[in-house]
Amino acid sequence: MSMRAPRGTVDILPHEAKKWQYVESVMKDICDRFHFEEIRTPLFEHTEVFQRGVGDSTDIVQKEMYTFDDRGGRSLTLRPEGTAAVVRAFVENKLYGSPIQPVKLYYFMQMFRYERPQQGRMRQLNQFGVEVLGSADPAVDAEVIALAMTCYKELGLQSLKLVLNSLGDQESRQNHRNALVAHFTPHKEELCADCQNRLTQNPLRILDCKTDRDHPAMKTAPSILDYLNEDSKDYFEQVKNYLDMMEIPYTIDQNLVRGLDYYNHTAFEIMSESEGFGAITTLVGGGRYNGLTEELGGPNTPGIGFGMGLERLLMALDAENIQLPVQDDLDCFFIAVGEEAEKQAVSLIHTLRLNGIQVDKDYQSRKIKAQFKAADRLKAKYVLILGDDELQKGVVNVRTMETGEQTEVPLSDLVKMMQEKLPGGKEQ
Repeated sequence: MSMRAPRGTVDILPHEAKKWQYVESVMKDICDRFHFEEIRTPLFEHTEVFQRGVGDSTDIVQKEMYTFDDRGGRSLTLRPEGTAAVVRAFVENKLYGSPIQPVKLYYFMQMFRYERPQQGRMRQLNQFGVEVLGSADPAVDAEVIALAMTCYKELGLQSLKLVLNSLGDQESRQNHRNALVAHFTPHKEELCADCQNRLTQNPLRILDCKTDRDHPAMKTAPSILDYLNEDSKDYFEQVKNYLDMMEIPYTIDQNLVRGLDYYNHTAFEIMSESEGFGAITTLVGGGRYNGLTEELGGPNTPGIGFGMGLERLLMALDAENIQLPVQDDLDCFFIAVGEEAEKQAVSLIHTLRLNGIQVDKDYQSRKIKAQFKAADRLKAKYVLILGDDELQKGVVNVRTMETGEQTEVPLSDLVKMMQEKLPGGKEQ
């Protein structure tokens, strides 16, 4: 029996978890400023949600999903991506009937994909994402992109590249699809088995193939931008104009198609150009999906969103040597000497904690010298010392660890005094 974490999963230990907490807090604050609200969906869904929402021809559905039958014989799947699950919740809970439209949502979710583990790509991955449902305004597309860029910028990333494309509306996509089929059919036997299937199921995804990306036919494939009708061209121009107004630079890539079947109009990726980041540079990908809500049983509702891998974000921060301002120190370490002091310490520590002071103590009956060493390792700002002498006088000794200065403080004044020394303390 293996007692190691399953392949493709990792343990996030306390020091690393603080980085995750900081990153998530920044993103939550940004979402609040953009007036997005959090949604949480189940860890697993009925398999059909992803088959219909993500697309039968995608690698996710065909190769990567963790699917199982429950005891009732129902096929369930651990969620491999967030959009289909959020849209399912949007439809089931009739959020399309809310008087506040569009509905602007964000989420932090764990996803599960059975793929070859590599740096920054795991079988259990963590994703931050947003979805806007109920508006076909190009300004919403620009706002969603701006939100993603704001997250990266406020965390300190500089080496970023925003790549845009338009997949057009249904008419434009159909015309482009016909052109792709005509272009790749003479080369069908030269393509990989997946692309041979895609030729009839979803030829647009051939352009996203990693196996055949160097095939000569890829270089001469018809561009979607040549098949956009006037409405689609106008929509794309508006998105670009809004980004220009926000001074968000971008590059157009006509081969950017994204890997999911439900995208149309705007598609985008943000990549890291930091040296040493790795071969897979994409940090976030997203786009518009105007037909997905109907596919999952809801009314015609336009939508747009993105999914951002948190593992890859942390890799990008490391690649740019960005040190996050995580707090790894302790307000107070309490040292109690003697049986009666130990009893009193329990009450005092609880009172301090209720008043917003971070406190810890020794639980291994170590000698005073060892307890001071423990306080030092924990980077305690203050050490509170209580012994028999202090109890008789009704005081506690407060030592400032940085200077070594020690002061006697009446027990009745301890909370107030520590609140003054430590910003953030609250009265109880």
